[in-house]
Amino acid sequence: MTRNLLRNPSGEEQLEFWELTENGGSQWKVEEMPGDCGHDFCIEGVAKYFATSFELCLKRQVIDLLAEGFTSDQLDAQPAVNVEDWYCARTDCGCTYELTVSLLDENQEVLQEFKPDPVTLDPDSDDCSWKQVSHTFSDYGPGMRFISFEHGGQDANFWDGWFGVRVTGSSVTVEV
Repeated sequence: MTRNLLRNPSGEEQLEFWELTENGGSQWKVEEMPGDCGHDFCIEGVAKYFATSFELCLKRQVIDLLAEGFTSDQLDAQPAVNVEDWYCARTDCGCTYELTVSLLDENQEVLQEFKPDPVTLDPDSDDCSWKQVSHTFSDYGPGMRFISFEHGGQDANFWDGWFGVRVTGSSVTVEV
């Protein structure tokens, strides 16, 4: 059974385990589903999400794969690494969402990176419901020892408070 290597992926423990790499505007906040002008989430058991503000908010976890119990031999066999994230906008304010996931060697140098273009959500042309982004890493060469997962965004109107992108249900798994 593969397990999610991210700790506190949906805000059940507030911002515990997350490094706040950008904490602009009114800063990161954890809210209850569905929140003001929000949508219910489609996965049972996810009751909270992280909300961003009017300036860039990014948060990151770096997973130490050896500390998580993987062996060098397992990692050098280049197992598939699966990444998932969920994001949405409020129905009354546009926002941007961004994600960067990097496979890192023992010196935390990038072996392979997944960084899709930032997504802009506009309530005038989008229903702002929860959307999933996923990616599977493969053929990245031997030497992976860490995984960096960073995501976030901000609102498009620069409104005081938490009108930016919402994120939850994040997941990183390694198939060994």
